[in-house]
Amino acid sequence: MIEVKEVLTRRQRRDFLEFPNRLYKGNEWYVPALMADERKIFRKDYLYYDVCEAVYFNAYKDGKMAGRISGILQKLSNEIRCENRIRFTRFDCIEDFEVAKALFEAVEQWGRQKGMSQICGPLGFSDFEREGLLIEGFDQPCTFEEQYNYPYYQEFIEKLGYAKEVDWVESQIYKPDDRDFETLKAASEFVMKRFKLRVVKARTTKEFLDKYIDSFFEVVDRSYADIYGAVPFTEGMKKLMRDNFELIIDNRYVLAVVDENDKMVLIGICFPALSKAARKAGGRISPGFVKEYLKVRRKSPVLDLGLIGVVPEWSNRGVSAICAYELAKMLQDPEIHHAETNLNLEDNDEIRNLWKRFNSKENKRRRAYLKAL
Repeated sequence: MIEVKEVLTRRQRRDFLEFPNRLYKGNEWYVPALMADERKIFRKDYLYYDVCEAVYFNAYKDGKMAGRISGILQKLSNEIRCENRIRFTRFDCIEDFEVAKALFEAVEQWGRQKGMSQICGPLGFSDFEREGLLIEGFDQPCTFEEQYNYPYYQEFIEKLGYAKEVDWVESQIYKPDDRDFETLKAASEFVMKRFKLRVVKARTTKEFLDKYIDSFFEVVDRSYADIYGAVPFTEGMKKLMRDNFELIIDNRYVLAVVDENDKMVLIGICFPALSKAARKAGGRISPGFVKEYLKVRRKSPVLDLGLIGVVPEWSNRGVSAICAYELAKMLQDPEIHHAETNLNLEDNDEIRNLWKRFNSKENKRRRAYLKAL
């Protein structure tokens, strides 16, 4: 017997939050989200609820927890894009199609009750949450920023009538050959000189954030305006991003380019990979997690590419050459083995062409689905 319940009680919230860790126990590719962050979705003052509504469902089979799903009504995204959608996210279930069917029927019915005509996903509250269903690369390491899922998820979702809307690809980036490195250096220097640009250097993370955080939000909002699923920063999102950046940003892996008037035109942020620390701690901020986190902050063999943003009027002036050269310099560090790109839309030729300047390989693919309600 399968029963779907809306998550309302403390026990149901615990079931919802802990289910993925039980489902993927022993899976070497799965990276748990931080439980402290996930718990916040059940707070009434959660930062996204000024522009969103959400619902959470658990599925129980013969009385045992068997799956979960969340629905999101992203009002700001709908308004900007003139859409009438809900999103599904945080879908996980055992290998049982009837459990998946019951969960999706519950969230789809919720969407109809909200007057929506479409459902898409997996998408979170914003582009800075985990998104996309893994459909290729099940034997590849996941970054901390993205979600792992089993191969049968794709089969279940497509059997329920969902069709591809967009795909993302992920790549591993290795340092370029010496000749290519010099070519990147020459191209970067040419663009910098021609347009009177310079790379910003700050002594501390706080110094950088104090001076440039507002410029960062402006550049990202403008460069991501047409990116699938992205929404502008709200004040709550800005505060969260700043707080997170103070914890994890390392000045060695931040690229900010400004023009002759000190106006930012490009931002790129990498992070020492946190996946190992999160996996070892099971997503909990324990003394063990803190110890491992401090270790990777000092020295990590892998860099996660968090984001790259270029203001639209500069996107065709070759500033990507600066980004490529600065990343190439980071990868010259003998202690860094490679970088992981996270998600790049498959039709984003500009960014995918950028990685062709390196020794690189696309190793994962993710998909967002769409269905009429």
